Amino acid sequence: MDVGIGLPATIPGVRGSAIVEWATKADEGPFSSVSVLDRLIYPNFEPMVVLGAAAAVTNRIRLMTSILLAPLRSGAMLAKQAASVDAISGGRLTLGLGIGGRPDDFIAGESDMSTRGLQFDEQLATMKRIWAGEPYSNDTGGIGPAPGRPGGPELLIGAVSSKALARVARWGDGFIAGGGGPEAARASYDSILEQWDELGREGRPRFVSAAYFALGSDAEERISSYVGDYYSFMPEYAEVIVGAAPSSPEQVRDTLRAYEDVGIDEFLLWPCNPELDQVDRLADVL
Repeated sequence: MDVGIGLPATIPGVRGSAIVEWATKADEGPFSSVSVLDRLIYPNFEPMVVLGAAAAVTNRIRLMTSILLAPLRSGAMLAKQAASVDAISGGRLTLGLGIGGRPDDFIAGESDMSTRGLQFDEQLATMKRIWAGEPYSNDTGGIGPAPGRPGGPELLIGAVSSKALARVARWGDGFIAGGGGPEAARASYDSILEQWDELGREGRPRFVSAAYFALGSDAEERISSYVGDYYSFMPEYAEVIVGAAPSSPEQVRDTLRAYEDVGIDEFLLWPCNPELDQVDRLADVL
């Protein structure tokens, strides 16, 4: 199982230069990817801008959104941004997408939350068409640049409902599971596999999941503070996330083992502490 590390781009007060330093150090370590989360109403850095910066200072590691809230953006513009990052990085982008669920983000994004699923389906079709080099419409030309990976970057889709899981099988290269634990992630993945086979798709979808982490003497405090703030709109869910976040080397190993046992291909660990030593601490555990 591959292990990726998140960038601290959503931790309030983090310096931009610290995010770049983190990406550089992660590229030198044992990690498979650096990933970034997405919010609009929050003091986080914009994900595609962050990955563009990370692309410039890394050579090996994959660059991942985990996940980006697609309905807050134009499908054509998102396709262009993703193709740009993928081309600049030499095909290293993994585009994790979902529909989101926070009303304030949709208010600020001037997007209709009630139709976000339908909008997402339309965006996926648009992006696939653009990445294939086809015109945006009968009235326009194509939208470049060509992505680094033929056909567009690897596409992972976050999903919970049965309709959303079907979307993974139709459009995605893989599935990124939420915070329900390893068994729940496996159950969702099995549902996707059934629909994948029914559609006659070759191979198998990638299987990815994630958890928050912090290491060091103040790890539990860091996790509780950051997760509690980030999920302040869902305090009961925040408690579940805090309880599942490893805060010691032993807990990290136990978490990784539990997800590896259910067949995860890649597990992401998102930081709750922006200090650069967290990269070395996690690398030492691995």
